Amino acid sequence: MNRVRRLLTRPWISGILVTGLVAVAAGLFWFQPWQLVVNETVQEDLPAAAPAPAPVSTQPSQPSSSSPSAPAAPTELATGTLISHEHRTTGTVRILRTTGGSLVLRLENLDTSSGPDVHVWLTDAPVKPGKDGWAVFDDGRHLDAGSLKGNKGNQNYPLPAGTDLTAYTSVSIWCERFDVSFGAAALTQYPAPVASP
Repeated sequence: MNRVRRLLTRPWISGILVTGLVAVAAGLFWFQPWQLVVNETVQEDLPAAAPAPAPVSTQPSQPSSSSPSAPAAPTELATGTLISHEHRTTGTVRILRTTGGSLVLRLENLDTSSGPDVHVWLTDAPVKPGKDGWAVFDDGRHLDAGSLKGNKGNQNYPLPAGTDLTAYTSVSIWCERFDVSFGAAALTQYPAPVASP
C-alpha cells in the first residue's frame, strides 16, 4: 500500500493519470457512445394545409348549415425510400408543398440510430449502397434542413422559401461530427402539372 502511495506522489505518474482521464473524458464527449442505445421518437402530424371554405348558401333567408370541409392534403412533389449506410436506417422521405406554398421535407416511419450532431440534408449527390455511399453527400451541393429531431417517428423539416428542388436529388441523415451518412434516399420528383389553356 505504501508503495502505491509513493508511486502516486511522483509527478510523472500523476501526469499520466491526469492525461489518461482527460483523454477518456474527451473520447466520451466526442463519440457519445451512449447515443447508440438511446432512442427518441418524434411523432408530428402531416403539415396542415388551409381548410377549404364552406359553401355559400344561394338563399339568403336560410342560413347555411355547412361547416368548412377538412383541410386539403399538401401536394407531394418528390418521394424516396431510405437505405442504410453506416447505421441501419429505414423509412420514407417526402417533399411536400402546403396550400400556402411553403415546402416541407417529411420523414415518415423513420428508424435509425441516434448520434452526435446528426442533421437532415437535401443534397445533389447520388445515393450509392454500401460503404461507397457513406461519405459522398458533403462533396457537392447540400441544404441543411435542421438537426434530426429524433431517430424514430414521423417528422417535418421546413425548407427555406425559394428552394429549387430541381437542384437536389437525394436526402441524407448526415452525421456532421464524423462526416458520414447514417442512411439516404434517392428522390423521385413528380413533374409539375401543366396549366390548362
